[in-house]
Amino acid sequence: MSATTIVLATHNAKKVPEMRAILAAAGLNIDVVGLDLHPDAPDVAETENTFSGNALLKARAVAAHTGLPAVADDSGLRVDELNGMPGVLSARWSGSFGAATGDKDAANLRLLLDQLADTPAERRGAQFVSAAAVVLPSGEEHVVEGVLAGHLTTEPRGANGFGYDPIFVPDGETRTTAELSPEEKNAISHRGIAFRALAAWLRDHL
Repeated sequence: MSATTIVLATHNAKKVPEMRAILAAAGLNIDVVGLDLHPDAPDVAETENTFSGNALLKARAVAAHTGLPAVADDSGLRVDELNGMPGVLSARWSGSFGAATGDKDAANLRLLLDQLADTPAERRGAQFVSAAAVVLPSGEEHVVEGVLAGHLTTEPRGANGFGYDPIFVPDGETRTTAELSPEEKNAISHRGIAFRALAAWLRDHL
């Protein structure tokens, strides 16, 4: 039986093999391709105020453009002390300043640490959140969410990962997610949790 093809709405080369591995582990005969094979796909602005809303925007647009099942995700960091921010603004928290520095990840991380400079350890709780959406050509839609709870350090540690990984320590760990190996991180990550939940749904709907 030939494999079903799903388009993952991303230009991030690391996300495609990650999802392929998760679907294969779930016993699904599904081929995952990225937007590199669909360079004329629309560039969708993330204008919703929830991770789920942004993931659906992207999945709907790619499914409509390609005529294939499409999966998209949106993720970020929610900080308790900041009432859940930066949330959907995680990737652009430092705004134009971050863009001007040429290293948005570093600028976002430094701004967040500065905002929490006087926050004691017991109030530095945070969660990495990922929403993954699938849209089928029939119009059927499904969204799942993965959450990794933890707390924030006062200074970056570790050279793996990206974004806020160097300041996030998962519950039950003493290391930041940037100090974990890729295999250790993938086993507990918010995106991994969401994609595995999506795989379970796809098993029954494709």
